[in-house]
Amino acid sequence: MKLLVDTIVRDLRIRLRGASEMLNPLVFFVVVISLFPLGVGPAPETLAEIAPAIIWIAALLATLMSMDLMFSGDYGDGSLEQMVASGQSLMIIVLGKIIGHWLVTGLPLMLLSPVIGLVLYVEQDSILVTMLALLLVTPVLSLLGAIGAALTVGLERGGLLVTIIVLPLYVPLLVLGTAMVQAAMLGDSVTGYVYWLLAAMMGAMTLSPLAVAASLRVAVDQ
Repeated sequence: MKLLVDTIVRDLRIRLRGASEMLNPLVFFVVVISLFPLGVGPAPETLAEIAPAIIWIAALLATLMSMDLMFSGDYGDGSLEQMVASGQSLMIIVLGKIIGHWLVTGLPLMLLSPVIGLVLYVEQDSILVTMLALLLVTPVLSLLGAIGAALTVGLERGGLLVTIIVLPLYVPLLVLGTAMVQAAMLGDSVTGYVYWLLAAMMGAMTLSPLAVAASLRVAVDQ
């Protein structure tokens, strides 16, 4: 637990030093959502109807923006090699880095979603469901994205490769998250969607650190 906490604190300190990199996904999220009313019109009924898709697409793209930075800095300065050779559990270190990434990307998006929901004329109950869906999905985005980031660490134009690798894995989450919010807007039960998203989170939390740790060992050995 101490190793996990130390890894999270270290990553948060590094990201706070580069505040511009930390704010880029959040700014991108706001800008993308702000452009939709200009394209489809300002009618409240139209915006409320397509709001779930707008929020989820923007959140997915904003998360992808920072994914390739998860391990590239440590790889560049040699810290990653020290982590692998330290004798400490690489899976715990990886999990700490993923949690740190979520705290500066997924969590701010979730906290900002009520404001975005009000701008898009989403009802209050649906906004709460949107926050719950983002709370369940954004950790999975970071867990799956870490696999792509680990596979491409040290490669040129790694960000593009991460997108190609990870985007197909994000599509089911996008569908489930959007359907969950739309069901709430129609007054239907969202319990089934919550169970599916929890299952996806548990599966990703179990398998992702294993895959990422193995990929990082291969990257360091090359």
